[in-house]
Amino acid sequence: MVAIVGSTGKTSTKDILFALCAPHRRTIANEGNYNNEIGVPLTLCRLEPDTEVCVLELAMRGFGQIADLCRIARPHVGVITNVGPVHLELVGSLEGVLRAKGELVAALPPGGTAIVPAEFPVERDDITVVRLTEPDARRDGERTVVGGVSFNFTAQHQAANAAAALAALDALGLPRPERVDVDWSRWRGEERPLPGGGLLINDAYNANPVSMRAALAHLAATAGDRRRVAILGDMAELGPGAPAFHEEIGRELARHGVQALLAVGELSRGYVDNATGVPVTRWAADADDAADAAAELVQPGDCVLVKASRAVGLERVAETLAAVSA
Repeated sequence: MVAIVGSTGKTSTKDILFALCAPHRRTIANEGNYNNEIGVPLTLCRLEPDTEVCVLELAMRGFGQIADLCRIARPHVGVITNVGPVHLELVGSLEGVLRAKGELVAALPPGGTAIVPAEFPVERDDITVVRLTEPDARRDGERTVVGGVSFNFTAQHQAANAAAALAALDALGLPRPERVDVDWSRWRGEERPLPGGGLLINDAYNANPVSMRAALAHLAATAGDRRRVAILGDMAELGPGAPAFHEEIGRELARHGVQALLAVGELSRGYVDNATGVPVTRWAADADDAADAAAELVQPGDCVLVKASRAVGLERVAETLAAVSA
């Protein structure tokens, strides 16, 4: 049993680890985001007598929830991808996030393995602790090589997820392949062609300040000489500091070369108000209004990022844009 938690990258790390394990062992993993008090038991109901590896993504919105899920799943290997400012409405601070994620380490049995960020505090001496550092990664055409394994992604932030998955693979005692193709969960960096040589990056499943910065960096790295368009919605569950987080992202836009911004949702006004240096800025109240605005804003040949928290539902905007090229 492998359990994966973290502020960002949980689902991608789960997808990567499943792809690494499946050729060697009978493996199951949670579908999509079946990662809560309903989804985890549903995944465990898929266990068969011959299942050898089960990979579970565990979600949390407050204290005690990871501990509760661990009492159900009883993991042997625990992976913490990273710790960032998410779910602050209920845990209050970055220290609260650290404490909540630490519930996974506390739940591991003696002899288990904890795979954690470099500075993550672990006080137990009866488990193996593997600390994640800057991954050894290099671009190879349309693929990325991490830890000697060639993966079907180019996004820089996925290298850290791949490194975490490889550490879990090592903990399971399974061999590293030379090459693996990952079937990604939907709406997480999906790329679709747009008219005129354009590109749609549909990362609409969720967002927080850490993943938003990573997505903007990926937009900049991928766009080339295409116009960079960011369609960004609210980041949810950030507590009283939410407006400041949105203002910070707004100030990041010009640094990543964004030339057109469509902000969606009340909090996203912070993007617009702080998008100094972005030539074109627009605001929409919700995803339906944004779909209409996007159809007017996006031009042939643009590279377009669509990203927001789940509650905003920006996949509707991505689907509208993708339908143009269908």
